[in-house]
Amino acid sequence: MKVAIIVISDPQSGGDEAEGRAINALVLAHECKEGGDEVALIFKGAGTRWPERLSRLDHRASALYNSVRDTVRGASRTCAKNFGAAESAVAAGVPLIADTPLAGTEGVLGLRPYLADDWKLVVF
Repeated sequence: MKVAIIVISDPQSGGDEAEGRAINALVLAHECKEGGDEVALIFKGAGTRWPERLSRLDHRASALYNSVRDTVRGASRTCAKNFGAAESAVAAGVPLIADTPLAGTEGVLGLRPYLADDWKLVVF
C-alpha cells in the first residue's frame, strides 16, 4: 500500500488539538512504515511549521518523529514561505518542494501526482 500523510495543523494555534493531529500523523506513518507500506509524510500550509518543533529533542514526539524521518518527502515551498517556516524547515532537514506551478507563487508541493499513482491520502 502507498500512503501519503499530509500535516496541515498549525502548531501555533496553541491548542492540544493541533499537536494531537501532528502526533497522530506520525503514529500512522510509523504504523504504515512498520507494516511495509510506502509512506510519504508531507507538510503543507501551517503544517510546514512542524518540522522545526518536532526536531527539538525536548519535544514529546521527537523520538517518534525521528523514527519516521526517512518517510518525510518535504514541505510545500510557497506554504513554508507564507507561514514563515522556510528557513526552519530547511534547517530541520526538510526539503522545500515546488513541483506544481501555481500563478503568483514559487510553486507548491502537489498532491495530484500521489492520487494519479493510486496513493491513499490522509490529512491531519
